[in-house]
Amino acid sequence: MEKQEIQGAIKAGIPIFIGYFPAAVAFGILAKTTGVSLVEAFLFSAVVFAGASQFIALNLLATGMGPTGIILTTLLVNFRHFLMSAYLSTRIKEKLKKYYLVLAFGVTDEVFSVLSFTKGPLTKGFVFALQMSAYSGWVSGTLCGYLLGGFMPLILSQSMGVALYSLLLAILMPELKISRLSLFLALSSGLLNWLLMYLDFLPKGWSIIVCILVIAAAGAALTLNHPQKEPLDG
Repeated sequence: MEKQEIQGAIKAGIPIFIGYFPAAVAFGILAKTTGVSLVEAFLFSAVVFAGASQFIALNLLATGMGPTGIILTTLLVNFRHFLMSAYLSTRIKEKLKKYYLVLAFGVTDEVFSVLSFTKGPLTKGFVFALQMSAYSGWVSGTLCGYLLGGFMPLILSQSMGVALYSLLLAILMPELKISRLSLFLALSSGLLNWLLMYLDFLPKGWSIIVCILVIAAAGAALTLNHPQKEPLDG
């Protein structure tokens, strides 16, 4: 039975692998253009494994932001993973407290989506196999992208920075189409970030931290007052 579950998890993880690989290639190329070494790029994906946050961290490194600001920014961006991991821990039928840290490490938005829609209790083998499908796609894509970056024209390699914005927009657009509140918060975040950068009184890179805290607090307050989504089409 466990073998069948692992096979099912790998099958479910193939679309995640296919989606992660090209995004990770873009990250690897961008890492090379920002002066990160091959080993550092590999460790970035192998140890951090945080998708969009890795792109953000590269951009912050390029702006000269210090490690404290980068760590705080990525922590805030990935704070949702605490909630996702807590929910998934209630779905696993075995008592696996000693594996919780490892299981939590492999939780991504796409992995969480597949696991949350899987019917019935989850098993350790199924979760690990699904996570390894996603993990292998991201790490291998990073290495391929970094090596590929050495053969690409400089102007094309530098243009890979747009992959960050494409990735974030792909995540954000479905919600913007159905929620006026999400659209308002997204526009407010962009406006606040522009204003903070224009005033230029914060250390480099810290405007995004302020935006996360302010807009997240505003979103939480507005959601409490208006818990139901308001479709854009009325």
